[in-house]
Amino acid sequence: MRLILLGPPGAGKGTQAQRIVARHGIPQLSTGDMLRAAVAAGTEVGKRAKALMDAGELVPDDVVNAIVSDRIEQPDCAGGFILDGYPRTLVQADAVDAMLSEKGLSLDVAIELAVDDSAMVGRILRRAEEAKASGEPVRKDDNAEVYADRLRAYYKSTAPLIGYYYAKGKLRTVDGMADMDAVTAEVEKILADASA
Repeated sequence: MRLILLGPPGAGKGTQAQRIVARHGIPQLSTGDMLRAAVAAGTEVGKRAKALMDAGELVPDDVVNAIVSDRIEQPDCAGGFILDGYPRTLVQADAVDAMLSEKGLSLDVAIELAVDDSAMVGRILRRAEEAKASGEPVRKDDNAEVYADRLRAYYKSTAPLIGYYYAKGKLRTVDGMADMDAVTAEVEKILADASA
């Protein structure tokens, strides 16, 4: 099962990804984690990424694509994987399709966690209050102003992927405002259908 989770910041993609990992035993591939691992391993691509990061530059798509390509060839990805934080743009989505196609693979499904943007601000603020109350650190992005900035960035760059995957017949949408367990149940139905 090869899939991507879509939705704005705070929609619950991380929570649902962890549940899919636990239930299906496939890895969650975070571009940030993959970049750090490639740098630590000293791979050729990792060395390029380190030089760019050390210079304070963004890692370009071709380097990220190469790191993702290397990672999905690892044995733990043989049964599938969840792409986390990638692709974020239409250019990256095309690159993912080409990369998978070269390996004789394809994305099985893109699951959109659809949410109400105004309600999400309340969810983010509650998450911050709960973290404070339990003595956990509060995420820097758990405030209304930062969230609004992240939401604008999402709609500018990443939201177009919803139409992209819809046009390819890969998109499935779940009500991300539902109870967490209800969302998980819907995701599981989608995964069962996609793998049937």
